[in-house]
Amino acid sequence: MDSNFHISDSRVLESRETVDGTMIRRRRESPSGHRFTTYERIELPPLTVVKRSGNKEIYDRDKLLMAVSRSVGKFFNSELEVKDVVDRASEILYSHGTPEITSRQIGEAVLEVLGEVNEVAYVRFASVFREFKTLEDFERILKEQKKRKK
Repeated sequence: MDSNFHISDSRVLESRETVDGTMIRRRRESPSGHRFTTYERIELPPLTVVKRSGNKEIYDRDKLLMAVSRSVGKFFNSELEVKDVVDRASEILYSHGTPEITSRQIGEAVLEVLGEVNEVAYVRFASVFREFKTLEDFERILKEQKKRKK
């Protein structure tokens, strides 16, 4: 490409939304005829996570992805399915419309999505997130999940 080239000098040939609806894909052409693709992502305002300890940190989607993958990734066929769970949970968190969320809200959002897509992963995640201590804890969550399905 031209060394003096700037993206604003390019011409948009085609624009379309990505399959998951989170980005706009644009095919462009530079003044010298080189074609390339750009992706534009909607920038969401930062969320602050209030931890159980009271400490605060910036919400990190990648950190959540790693945690969910470690916790229940083996119950899915691909990393893309885990990514979808985290994407949907993130949508729930941003839909609250507040600049601060709690770590509990994050866990509940993940549980909400897991309850819809993978029952075994749901129970596994719930057992860790809600710190199950007894068989009754497992029985309770199984009953809740059965009610939810109906």
